[in-house]
Amino acid sequence: MKIARGVGYGRWIGMILSMVLLLSGCAYPKELRKENQINPAEFITVVQQAVDLFHEKTGVLPIKNSDMTTPLYEKYVIDFAKLKKSNYLSTVPANAFESGGIFIYVLVDAETKPTVKLMDLSAYQSVEDVQKKINDYKASHDGKLPAGIAINEAFEYVDFNNLGMKAPEIKSVYNRQNLVTYLVNKQTGEVAIDYAMDMMKFIQDQGLASSLKPDQDLREILVNKSYFVPIRSFPYHWQNNQPLPQVTP
Repeated sequence: MKIARGVGYGRWIGMILSMVLLLSGCAYPKELRKENQINPAEFITVVQQAVDLFHEKTGVLPIKNSDMTTPLYEKYVIDFAKLKKSNYLSTVPANAFESGGIFIYVLVDAETKPTVKLMDLSAYQSVEDVQKKINDYKASHDGKLPAGIAINEAFEYVDFNNLGMKAPEIKSVYNRQNLVTYLVNKQTGEVAIDYAMDMMKFIQDQGLASSLKPDQDLREILVNKSYFVPIRSFPYHWQNNQPLPQVTP
């Protein structure tokens, strides 16, 4: 499949975070804005129709450029400028970052069935904040990480008391009653969001445990059962009757 190219993803997402910090000091309060609480289905349906028409007429997808290092669920960011210029979309959704919202519109299954989903910018920024603290801690402690509770041999939960910062108060996009938790790769120090609780709820509520394959990436469940992608994440496998994070191959 041919893909329309634009500004590089890494540069673009960096510009977004810089603008958010400059204009608001912190993206988290934007969650409370009215446009960010509207049922996302109302916007996604319109954008999906525009993407489908653009793809049908041009043979390419209206997305920004990315590279091989871009994480799977952050790779295909929709370029609203292309959709508007081609008259397939009259206005950018109110909850999109381009309109002052906290969501970045992305595509999943780009090679087979391009489907519109949302990436939560507040959660993305929170990981950036925690990662900076982890990096600073490592630099001042001879490369060591702040001790946290082990999840498995490769990962542990971020201990914010040891890190010397308050845990970001970001609600899960999959269950608004739960706050996001964070994990860190014990070898590399890379921070990610822990999606195990969200995965477990879907698995239990829909009785999926018996149908899960040992090597299946459980992030697929979050994508297929919701409007959101699991940004800043590691793969998860079903092990010991629970979702556990895995080191990226």
